[in-house]
Amino acid sequence: MTEAIHITFKRKFLAGLFVTIPAAITILVVVGLFRFVDGILGPVFDVILGTHIAGLGFISAIVLVFFAGIVSTNMFGKRILGYVENVFLHIPVFKSLYTSVKQLVDAFSPESKSSFKKFVIVEYPRAGAHAFGFLTKECVVDSGVKENLLKAVYIPTNNLYLGEIVLMNDKDIIYTDIPIEEGIRIILSGGISAPSKIAGSLKNDDGTAHREQVA
Repeated sequence: MTEAIHITFKRKFLAGLFVTIPAAITILVVVGLFRFVDGILGPVFDVILGTHIAGLGFISAIVLVFFAGIVSTNMFGKRILGYVENVFLHIPVFKSLYTSVKQLVDAFSPESKSSFKKFVIVEYPRAGAHAFGFLTKECVVDSGVKENLLKAVYIPTNNLYLGEIVLMNDKDIIYTDIPIEEGIRIILSGGISAPSKIAGSLKNDDGTAHREQVA
């Protein structure tokens, strides 16, 4: 009887733990972000108003981001941002950091022409092993004898923001029907959110596609 109660308690406790851990981590991240942003702009308002109002810095940051979004979506605003960006690119240390961060952010923007094109599956890092990746662009490799058209595939190896760039022949890439946003969720979840059945297509040597059930 005692053993049964112990097993039941243990099972229920573990179930509750798996439910509360994601919620707790989410709350900690949100609270940490709130404190970080509020800590940057909060002291400015403390000086201006002569008193501390918790959350005012955070709210101001949201308003500023929203205002930047409005500015960046009209022609006049784009010209101003282009001028500011041009100034940043002439600052030696800032140039490298800004360019790297901008390229990374643009990669996840659905409105950017340089963003991920397709969520794919490739045989990597060895024969028989497959990995999820993001098709980024095409490039021509000139060996001096002939030119090879290869596809660049970004394969995340550390969560999402670090990975390998692999150049592959088109016929070796499996194109899935999974949207980019869903592909990002699959990567971030460690594959847990991946569907049990994935429909994909391979390119034939003549460039035509044929369907293939991947999983």
